[in-house]
Amino acid sequence: MSRPKPAPVELEYFRQLLVSIPEEMGVVLRKTAFSANIKERRDYSCAVYDSAGETIAMGDHMPVHLGAMPLSVRHAIEAFDLKRGDVAVLNDPFRGGTHLPDITAVAAVYVGRRARPSFYVSCRAHHADVGGMSPGSMPLAREIYQEGLRIPPVLLVRAGKLDRPLMSLILANVRTAGEREGDLLAQWMALDRGAKRLREMAALYGLPRVERNVKALEDYGERMMRAALAALPDGTYRFEDWLDDDGTSAKPVRIAVAVEIRGPRATVNFSESDPQVSGPVNANLAITFAATQYVFRCLLAEEVPATSGLMRPIKVIAPPGSVVNAGLPAAMAAGNVETSQRITDVLLGALAQAAPDRIPAASSGTMSNLSFGGINPATGRSFAYYETIAGGMGASMRYPGQSAVHTHMTNSWNTPVEAFEHQFPVRVNRYRVRRGSGGAGMRRGGDGIVRELEFRAPAEVTILADRHARGPYGLNGGSPGRPGKITVIRRGKPELLPAKVRFTVESGDRVRIETPGGGAFGLK
Repeated sequence: MSRPKPAPVELEYFRQLLVSIPEEMGVVLRKTAFSANIKERRDYSCAVYDSAGETIAMGDHMPVHLGAMPLSVRHAIEAFDLKRGDVAVLNDPFRGGTHLPDITAVAAVYVGRRARPSFYVSCRAHHADVGGMSPGSMPLAREIYQEGLRIPPVLLVRAGKLDRPLMSLILANVRTAGEREGDLLAQWMALDRGAKRLREMAALYGLPRVERNVKALEDYGERMMRAALAALPDGTYRFEDWLDDDGTSAKPVRIAVAVEIRGPRATVNFSESDPQVSGPVNANLAITFAATQYVFRCLLAEEVPATSGLMRPIKVIAPPGSVVNAGLPAAMAAGNVETSQRITDVLLGALAQAAPDRIPAASSGTMSNLSFGGINPATGRSFAYYETIAGGMGASMRYPGQSAVHTHMTNSWNTPVEAFEHQFPVRVNRYRVRRGSGGAGMRRGGDGIVRELEFRAPAEVTILADRHARGPYGLNGGSPGRPGKITVIRRGKPELLPAKVRFTVESGDRVRIETPGGGAFGLK
């Protein structure tokens, strides 16, 4: 006997209730975290899952986190029979993680006297340092072991009690131990808030009613995605694009996709992409899945619940050992931040052939990742910092691209200059829009950013960026955006640097990063 479907008004009511929970979790995480990366840049994500670990609600956070987190949740559930008060943490890219700085925390939610969890809650936060060969843990590595502390699923909290020896082990392997401890405890508190709200919801409305609406929301998401796919013309749409290089050689890295639309279903095939590479631009399956989910969500004209049902009609093929599904011991630091953007670009390029009136030209296509660290002369303590820098958005048939914004797989904010200069021995000399960097066309691409930092202490700097060899593509005759550019100025002498580089600076040296503009749409 089939269960009665909830009325539309009730379904929408429960959708809003459920979404409010990861949003509130995010507020708790942000307000209790120690690092600028979480407090200011908001480099975190929170979500809620059903008893099987299927996504039922996401916060309005980071697409590259949210699409990948279900795999981490699944590995945590498989590794442990999570009890009341347990919290598992992991960052292993080969168990659903993205790159090592992203640590995921998972907890089970028990309702009443039920012997099994009714829900799971999870949050992922980018920690500004997790050890490894470079401050900020975003190095030009050749293997995962150089990138930092790799954490399989482990129980950081057991029955509500912190495992202090395990915490000590983690803190012994990072440069900024106090900050890491504060951020991990903030993640625990965010999970605690999410679990509390879910129990309150179940107590108010009854668990059977909540579960009925959860299943209905998952099914509704599937129906909406099927309808969106069915509205596209059947066919196989191909597109390819390249990363400039992998950071260890000058050879471009090819990302290629074939998107087959057949009625209400789609197959997304990355089989023609390059094999995994020596440098840190390798992506794992979780990242590729996250980018695919993001792009297909963008096809939905209406606001649809972000549940696991969205991906039921979509099959993703990513051969093991490829740059979009790399295996051990592949370096992964930039796969999450750079390769995810290129996967997005090739998917949008393919779908532009099926829906040219809805797909924009390429955005900046890089997160322009900057990390640095050293010893702060004012305190005598280690410091480590990480940020992504915005660029130009691609233009569409209807609108020009926005300037100086984070696009696609990143949804972070910037660190305010006041907070940045207060916490680190660095001065911001320039922070402005890079005028004229967007592509020219009927609809102009958005402009990138110029960000120049003057270091007030010696530091080791790593930059992982892309779109420096070729700018983001335009569509329908529009020009590409201007490529990015990195310059270091020592004793007044400028030196052009590659997009992926590790170097040292002395007090008084300046680093200027100019991010790519977005591609244009249409001829003038």
